[in-house]
Amino acid sequence: MKINKWTLGLASLGLVSLVTEARAQTNALMTTVSATTISGYVDTSAVWNPGTGNANPAPYAFNAGKQDGFNVDSVDIRLQKALEEGQWAAGYVAELMYGPDSIATTGDVAIRQAYVEFRAPLGNGLDFQMGRWDNLIGYESNDSYKNPNWTRSYGYSLEPTEHTGLLTTYKFCDAVTAQVGVVDTVTTVGINGRSTGAAVNGEPEGEKGFVSLLSLTAPTNWGFVSGSSGYIGFDWGQGPAGGAPRRDHFYIGGTLNTPLKDLTVGGAFDYVTHEDLGGFDTGHAYALGGYLSYKLTDKLTLNGRIEFAEGRYFAASGLANVGVFPAGPSASEEQIFALTGTVQYQLWDNVISRLEFRWDDALDGGYSATPFGGTVSGLGTKRNEVLLAANIIYKF
Repeated sequence: MKINKWTLGLASLGLVSLVTEARAQTNALMTTVSATTISGYVDTSAVWNPGTGNANPAPYAFNAGKQDGFNVDSVDIRLQKALEEGQWAAGYVAELMYGPDSIATTGDVAIRQAYVEFRAPLGNGLDFQMGRWDNLIGYESNDSYKNPNWTRSYGYSLEPTEHTGLLTTYKFCDAVTAQVGVVDTVTTVGINGRSTGAAVNGEPEGEKGFVSLLSLTAPTNWGFVSGSSGYIGFDWGQGPAGGAPRRDHFYIGGTLNTPLKDLTVGGAFDYVTHEDLGGFDTGHAYALGGYLSYKLTDKLTLNGRIEFAEGRYFAASGLANVGVFPAGPSASEEQIFALTGTVQYQLWDNVISRLEFRWDDALDGGYSATPFGGTVSGLGTKRNEVLLAANIIYKF
């Protein structure tokens, strides 16, 4: 405990009590600590891929290395002091993530998010986040328990996961919220990674990226549609190194409530493109996803997803791939179709338990490598993958 000289002087004259001072400092400390919440989860799984071979897994996010075995997917720990209602409120988020599904920065500490948030009393309140924060666009979250399915979609696999920069959020009303941010890069790289070097348009300073999201929510007086949501997002910026191609992302998606109270449907469209410094298209991809969720009971929910993804990457360009599809001739357009069904049941408190079936099919493409990455010994060219998985998550 630190007590200043002025307090010690007053205490020697009997004008103040050190016990009272100590109690006051302790109360101030407890008030600060009590405003901070600790939360997180432990995410585990067991996977079986019957008859499809373990080599060259389907190329969606976090699928590699999990075939036919038990897995620790991720461990997440989040400390947060949320913004209060005051006009000049401030808070923070410090989130660590570990494991093969981690989208955190590699290094001494696995920092996923670390930002200071603060509010300025402009209009309804203008909120800011400075630091590293989760990507804005996409139907699915970086936290798997928030998603209707355990495995990730191809749309998620095309998107960045994190940005470092300044994000502003303004809520016009309950139905409309806008977010706009300036970031070091629009791709996911390490903390403070950025576009650098004179190769970027011949300028010595690195360029920045732009990210945005418009969120729409149906008002409460819209009948069964009330609470439905829609999103439109656009990212634009350079890659993480000088001379890297420009990368653009476009996203539109949403969730619609139906006349059946416990049935919801959703849809998502993701598009990403690369352009070199001359504006030449060096690769692009898109993914379409449809979602269906039906809550049978308070504990039991059925979720389904159907997907189609297509992409092209110019091998001759020597530039980074857009994420899912392998290098090939310029005329190649690789395509993937996928179906996923998930049964989710909450038997224990704080535990999410899921059983999932997934089938990925590489459709006819322009060359023999297929989006699955080539051939499997003894099986010829691999074009199908079947997955059965159990997912157990404990949230705290």
